[in-house]
Amino acid sequence: MAQRPTLYNYGSINIDHVYRVPHLVKPGETLASHGYQQVLGGKGANQSLAAARAGGRVAHWGQLNEKDRWALELMDSAGVNITGVDLVEVPSGHAVIQVDDQAENAIVLFGGANQSMDDAFVTHRLSDAVAGQDWLLLQNECSLTADIIQKACAQGLSVAFNPAPMTPEVGSMALEELALLFVNRGEGAALVGLDEHEDAERILDALMARYPSTEIVLTLGGEGAYYQKGTQRLFEPACRVTAVDTTAAGDTFIGYFMATRLAGQSDAACLTRATRAAALSVQKEGAHTSIPSAQDVDTP
Repeated sequence: MAQRPTLYNYGSINIDHVYRVPHLVKPGETLASHGYQQVLGGKGANQSLAAARAGGRVAHWGQLNEKDRWALELMDSAGVNITGVDLVEVPSGHAVIQVDDQAENAIVLFGGANQSMDDAFVTHRLSDAVAGQDWLLLQNECSLTADIIQKACAQGLSVAFNPAPMTPEVGSMALEELALLFVNRGEGAALVGLDEHEDAERILDALMARYPSTEIVLTLGGEGAYYQKGTQRLFEPACRVTAVDTTAAGDTFIGYFMATRLAGQSDAACLTRATRAAALSVQKEGAHTSIPSAQDVDTP
């Protein structure tokens, strides 16, 4: 039997400091929180965990301070291959997250070890991936993102990219070489110079005009998500749920979409399963703690 494709994830690993607050803090305001947690986070780690819980074959590439190895133990126990993660002396990346009573969040990031990976790290990790079979997943919280996109595409890997956080540099990256681009409404609008309140289908039209060879997934939070490839356009409405915490909902969506894709399922099945997983995640607090199991997602 042929070996399943591997999803390699060059991604951030953060230690999240999560504060529950009545509302997001305003400039000059001192606000008492009514809850606090320190948990594993980072878009990269969240997406690896989601893909592994979805049943995917996932290997994570990244760096973490040696004092925070407990975070790697959580990833390992979820089924993520962590042999590509180095323990270093640089402080771990971390995030300060506010979550308010309406389930909205605000996040401040410190890159730390995520921003200290160098060319030798990237070149060595890329040698593990099999061109034409394996996929590389990226976010925008690590160093050398533009370089690894170019090298991976030149090597013949299928590359999926989630440009979060969106920065001015993203527009100059080789996005036309990507196999798959995941964006939310704000990110998609920024890439094509439209207002984030523009109609979603117009944003999608502009993205396809700019990146005609790239598959596009446009996520719209509580509205649902679009998938576009060439002239094929699919829409999956969001499940009707009461949101408690939206942290990691987008990461859950991406991890489940990628695992389902690598399992050989249809584009429609990927979209439906990812949407259901995201809906389950927003009904729980936290980042990795909110990512559902495949059993929960796949049970009618």
